[in-house]
Order: sequence, then structure tokens, then C-alpha cells
Amino acid sequence: MIECRNALLSAGWLLLVSPVVLAAEPQVVWPNGWQVEAVVPEGQAPATAQAVSRQRAIKQDETGNTLMVMELTGTPIDTGHKVNLQGVLLEMRKSIQKDFAQGGYQSVCSKMRATTLSHLEALETTCVITENGRHVLSQTLVGAVDADNAYVFSYAGQAEVYESSKAEVSAVRDSLKL
Repeated sequence: MIECRNALLSAGWLLLVSPVVLAAEPQVVWPNGWQVEAVVPEGQAPATAQAVSRQRAIKQDETGNTLMVMELTGTPIDTGHKVNLQGVLLEMRKSIQKDFAQGGYQSVCSKMRATTLSHLEALETTCVITENGRHVLSQTLVGAVDADNAYVFSYAGQAEVYESSKAEVSAVRDSLKL
């Protein structure tokens, strides 16, 4: 099975198309028992990587297999730059669908719907990934923009774990300070 982490990594990069400036890192409280890591974007030198904030938490089984991944990416934007949030999320969704299709999976994603992320108005979409008609993974993308930053909170996991982890995901979303 394709690891959820690969889809998250490729999806997070699409938000990085806007010019960046330095900003404070978002605060998040990850669930107990999850492996937490700060992520340096591929291809960026350490000095440049400070401009983009990427934090990830991974839920693993007892043998170390990835069951679920949550990631928060914060990208500073230049003053006056207008981010087309719906366009960014549509591109991210398309990238996810393409990546899974190349692995032999099918995916269906929901229409964009209004929600919130921290104190910000946001858009959200969820993709259900199947293999031979069997639901194997789900992935949700939530995007928000303020005057200085664009944020994407994404979470993906094996179908059963995604469902059973909803309370943990809600707790993380409620803890966000952007």
C-alpha cells in the first residue's frame, strides 16, 4: 500500500508557490503517543527552510507501520500577495488523486466546503481512496489564509484508523494557534 506520508509530502509543496518572508511558527498540540517531527522542505537550504513551517505527527502500529499522518504547513506570504485558496486546494487535491492513480488506486474527493482553522475562515476537502472497490485510505486538506500566512492542515490514514482518530484530529484542530 502507498504510505499516506508520500501524498502529504507532495500535496504540501503546492502551497509553496507564493513568495516567502520570515514569520512566527504556528503552535499545535499533537496527540500523546504520536511520533512528532519538524520537517525541512526538500531542496531548501536550512536558512531558507526557516521561512516555511512544517510540523508532522505520525501514528504507527506496534511494528512501526504508518497508520495515520497529520501535518501543518505554514507559508509566509508577501504583503499584498493574494492567495487563491480554492485554487491551491484544488491543485493539491488533483496532485493527490494523480499520485494515487499512478499507484493503481481510485479516489473520489468532496467538493470544497467552508470551515474554520484556528480563528480563520477556511476551506476543506476530503478524498476517499479505494483499491478494487475497497476503501483503504482517507485524506482531508484544510486551507486558510490570513494577512501574512497561508496554512494547510492535512491528515490522512488507513480507513479504519482515520475514522477512529477523529477525536484526536478534532483536538489537534482545536489546539491550533495560527
